[in-house]
Amino acid sequence: MSASRLLYGITVFLGAFLLFLVEPMAAKQLLPTLGGSSAVWLTCLVFFQVMLLLGYLYAHWLTRDDAPRWRQPLYLASLAVAVVLLIVHRSMPAALSRDSTHPVSTIFVTLTLTIGLPFLLLGATSPLLQLWFLRTQGGSVPYRLFALSNAGSLLALIAYPIVVEPNLTLEVQRALWSVGFVVYAVLCTVLARQTKPATNSFPSPEEPAAAPTRAFAKWLWFLLPMAAAMQLSAVTAHLTVNIAAIPLLWMLPLAVYLLTFILAFEFPALYRRGIVVRLLVVMLASLGYAISKTDVSLPIGVAILFFLVECFLAGLFCHAEAYALRPQRGAETTIFYLLIAGGGAAGTFFIGIASPLIFSANYDLAISFFVTALLAVAVTWSDGWPQRLLWSTASALLLFFTFMLHTAYARDAILEVRNFYGTLRVKQTTTAQADPERMLLNGTIQHGTQIFATGLDHIPTTYYAVDSGIGLALRFCCNVPGGDVSRPRSIGVIGLGTGTLAAYGHAVDRIRFYEINPLVRPIAQNLFTYLRGSPAQLSFSDGDARTSLSREAPQNFDVIAVDAFSGDAIPLHLLTTEAIALYKKHLAPDGIVAFHVSNQYLNLAPEIGQLAVAANMQSKVVESAGDEATGSYRSTWVLLTNSSTFFSHPQIASVATATPTTPRLRPWTDDYSSLLPIVQLTHR
Repeated sequence: MSASRLLYGITVFLGAFLLFLVEPMAAKQLLPTLGGSSAVWLTCLVFFQVMLLLGYLYAHWLTRDDAPRWRQPLYLASLAVAVVLLIVHRSMPAALSRDSTHPVSTIFVTLTLTIGLPFLLLGATSPLLQLWFLRTQGGSVPYRLFALSNAGSLLALIAYPIVVEPNLTLEVQRALWSVGFVVYAVLCTVLARQTKPATNSFPSPEEPAAAPTRAFAKWLWFLLPMAAAMQLSAVTAHLTVNIAAIPLLWMLPLAVYLLTFILAFEFPALYRRGIVVRLLVVMLASLGYAISKTDVSLPIGVAILFFLVECFLAGLFCHAEAYALRPQRGAETTIFYLLIAGGGAAGTFFIGIASPLIFSANYDLAISFFVTALLAVAVTWSDGWPQRLLWSTASALLLFFTFMLHTAYARDAILEVRNFYGTLRVKQTTTAQADPERMLLNGTIQHGTQIFATGLDHIPTTYYAVDSGIGLALRFCCNVPGGDVSRPRSIGVIGLGTGTLAAYGHAVDRIRFYEINPLVRPIAQNLFTYLRGSPAQLSFSDGDARTSLSREAPQNFDVIAVDAFSGDAIPLHLLTTEAIALYKKHLAPDGIVAFHVSNQYLNLAPEIGQLAVAANMQSKVVESAGDEATGSYRSTWVLLTNSSTFFSHPQIASVATATPTTPRLRPWTDDYSSLLPIVQLTHR
C-alpha cells in the first residue's frame, strides 16, 4: 500500500471515529434540560443524520466538475474556522439549552451552535475523500473507504461507554476530541493540496464506458437507507422503552446498523439475497405478530436478541441492495452518498419527530416493518412471481398487524396521548375484588395507579405506600414524637406521575410538584383524584426540576422526593454533587432528600451513598414489600439527611439499612458520570 493510500485510509477512519465519538458527548450535555428519556437520543440521532446529509451535500458541491477553483480554498478555510470555534466554545453554553418547552428545537439549535460546523465537515469526509482519491490515484470508485469509515464509527461507538466515559471527565473528553479534530484538519489539508481541482477535462478512467444510472435505481438509493434508518430508530425506541431500559442498550441497534454498512460495502460477496430475504420475511412476520399482542411478552433476553437479528437482516438487505445498485460513473458518486444520507435523515426524522406529532400511540415499529416489506416487493420484483407473491402477502399481513396493534392499544384505554417525552396511556381495568383501577403508563412502564373503591381511593399505591421509604420520610420528617404531624410540612416532589404523593398532604401542608412533561399534569388532575382530593396547598413547576430549582428562592422543604425516572432510564443530572448541593439549598434544617432507586438494571444505592458522603450527609436504604390488596409494589428508597435524630427513630431504625458501597465508585458530577460500574444485568 502506497503512503498516499494509507493517508487516505487514516483520514477517513479518524474522521468517522471523531464523528461517532462526539455524538454521545453532545447528547449527554443536553440531559440537564431534557431529562434521560430515549427521545433525547432519538432526536439527537435525527440531528446527526441531517448534518450528515448536509455534509454529503457539501462534498457534492465541492467536487462538481464545474466547481470553480475557489471552492477548495473555501473548504480549507472552513476547517480553520471549525478549529477556532472549538477553541472558543470549549463547553456548551448553559444559556443555549434552557428550554424544555420546545425540546426538538432546543436540541437542534444547541447542537448546531456547538458542534454544527465540525460535525458537517466530518460528515463530508467519506464521499469527499473518495472523489479526491479517484482524481489522484485513478481506477474505480474506492467504495471500501466507506466501509472503513463505518468501521471507525463502530469502534468509537463501542469505545465511548466502555473506555472513554468511565475514565474521563467531559472537559477532558472535549479537549482530547478537539486535539483529534486538529489532527484531522491537518491531514485533510495535506490531501487537499495533493488534489487537483475538478475540470471537465479530467474524467475518471471508467466514465466513458459507463452508462448513467436509471431513475428507479436512484429512488432506491434513497428509499432503502430510509427503511434501514426507520428500523434503527424504531427498534432502539422499542427496546429501551417497551422491552428493558437497560443502560447502554441503545448502543446495540446502532452497532448492528453500522455493521450492516461494513458488510454491504466491504464484503459484498458474503451477501446472499435468497437466504437473507427468507430469514427477513420470517422475522418481520413473527415480530410483527408479537408486537400486535400487547398483553403477551417474550423473555427479555429472547426479545432483545430477536429484535437485533431482525434489525441486522433488514439493515443488511437495505444496504446491500443499495450497494448492488451503486453507480459506475465517478461523477455520480457524491449523488449516491447524498441520497443514502437523505434516506437516513428521512427515516430517522419520521420516527423521531414526525411520528409523535402524527400518531397518539406508538406504531413506529409496525410502520417500519411494513415499509421494509414494501421495498422488498420492489427490489425482488424481477425475481419472478414467487417472490412477488411472498412479499406482497407479507406487506398485506404486516399492514393487518398494524391495525391489530391499534385495536390492542385502544382496548381498556380511556386516553392515549404522545409527545417528545413519550407515549402516555391511561388504562382502566378491575381488581380481583371487582373495583375499578386506573393506571398511567409510559409505553409499558407504570407511572402510578389508583383504586377507585371506598377506603382505597386516596391510599398511596405503587412505590409510595405508607411503609415505603418516602412514606416513612413524610411521617417522621419533622421529628414529632409518635410520628403525628402537628406542624405544617413543606414537600417538594420531582416527578408528578399521577400525583400519588398528594395523598399524604394535610390542610396545613404545602406540596410543590416539578414535572418536565406538559402532558402529565392534565392527566393527573382530570383522570386521577389524588390531586383534586388533597387538602394540601398544591403548586406546580413546569420544565426540568433542576433548572426550575436553580431559578427559585430557597423553598425550605422538609422533604424532597426525587422520582423523575422513566422506567429504568435515569436523568443523570439529578444525581450529581451539584444537584445535591442544590437540593440542600432548598431543604429546611434537618430536611430529607428521598431518592427512589427501584431499578432492574442499575444498582443506584452505592452511588447515592457516595453523593451523601461528598455532601457530608447521612444515608440509609429503606426497602418495602408490596401488597396486592392495596396496590403497593416492592420499592427501594435511599434517604439522605443531616438530622441527628431521624434515623434513630424506632420505626425508621427497624427498617433502614446501611447504604451499600462499591469499590472504586466515584461521586457523579456534572462533568463526570458513568453507568457502567453500577450496571447489574441480572435484574432483581
